[in-house]
Amino acid sequence: MTHTLEALQSGQLIGLKRLKLACGLKTFPEDILKLADTLEILDLSGNDLSTLPDSFAQLKKLRILFFANNKFTVFPSVLARCPELSMIGFKFNQITTVPEDAFPPKLNWLILTDNKIKALPKSIGQAVRLRKCALSGNKIEALPDEMANCVNLELLRISANQLKSIPNWLFKLPKLSWIGFGGNPAAQSMPCKNNLESYNWNHFTIKTLIGEGASGFISHAHWEQKQEDVAIKVFKGAVTSDGLPEDEMDASIAAGNHKNLIPILGKIKNHPDGKSALIMELIASNYSNLGNPPSLETCTRDVFDEASSFTAAQLLKIAKGMASVSTQLHEKGINHGDFYAHNILVNKTADCYLGDFGAASFYNVNWEIAPNIQRIEVRAYGCLLEDVLHVVNQDTFNEGQLNNWLKLINDCTKPDVIARPSFLEITEVLNTF
Repeated sequence: MTHTLEALQSGQLIGLKRLKLACGLKTFPEDILKLADTLEILDLSGNDLSTLPDSFAQLKKLRILFFANNKFTVFPSVLARCPELSMIGFKFNQITTVPEDAFPPKLNWLILTDNKIKALPKSIGQAVRLRKCALSGNKIEALPDEMANCVNLELLRISANQLKSIPNWLFKLPKLSWIGFGGNPAAQSMPCKNNLESYNWNHFTIKTLIGEGASGFISHAHWEQKQEDVAIKVFKGAVTSDGLPEDEMDASIAAGNHKNLIPILGKIKNHPDGKSALIMELIASNYSNLGNPPSLETCTRDVFDEASSFTAAQLLKIAKGMASVSTQLHEKGINHGDFYAHNILVNKTADCYLGDFGAASFYNVNWEIAPNIQRIEVRAYGCLLEDVLHVVNQDTFNEGQLNNWLKLINDCTKPDVIARPSFLEITEVLNTF
């Protein structure tokens, strides 16, 4: 819930653990400091703040901080003095400068999406607990070599920057699993132009909104000319935490046909607002997301409904499908970048589709580091198997089968990136289960 400044100033909020204020604040309300003994989560998104006072460091119990949609131009160094602060969000500000030694000691989740940052401080290498780092939509020209010390980094978004090269050490980080690096001078562009047919927007009747993601809206639509129902994804057009919508669109098309990919039927032209859009096959309503996105607590790992339950046979079918489609993607030089259960649609018989190419990046399969890029995604696959394994009915495993799964997960998540199997090798292993 959103609180009021009046309630804060009157003392009604003493003892609060979570505070949210969005009331056009231009200066930091010192009354927040009265909550220092209890405040753990502070959300001041959607204000006009540009600086923080030194007294901010009094918030000794603060763990999570959101300052999205404000007017900061410099990342506040005072945050380094908040001993429990682990998650920081400054999405969509005007930050150009991140000073040295500005990060708190327990930082594990950093969101600086859609700012104007040209360089990261070398001291980011001291953020050894950092697990999740979102830097898309800035002007970063190079990553500091010190960042190679971020050995716990699992998710990195560096799309839509000005990176002239992507350092090899990045693809050797022992825990990196989800990476988006498209939309940079160093990244590969779409390998070949598609010949996907375009159709007029006015040939479709929008029925209902199916869902909304960071990059766009998906609607159930009727295709008048063909007298069939389809899904249409209209892209919002702005940079997201994952990257650029046009990269998502290109990757969705370039991925090609596969039984575990949602078929792309065409593109939309003449949208009334000039938006880009894709026409996709409408997936039956008996499909649902395999998992849910990570929580503030799990950081990089998906969470599952309490009612979620699968059999060993269903796990094997899902695992084979995802290994097969990933083999195809990486043969085409496409890194999905967001290989998660929450981006997989599944039905009761374990038929499944991999979706959401918002973090996808193209790479040259002949690059020296290309085998590592695939094996970064293999770690994400290993995490997926581990997560789903927790909701599999153990009684459905044959003797010794569980140990086979545990060995495969261990192989996919080895700290030595190049020692992990390729997706093709994973498929061969699965065929022996």
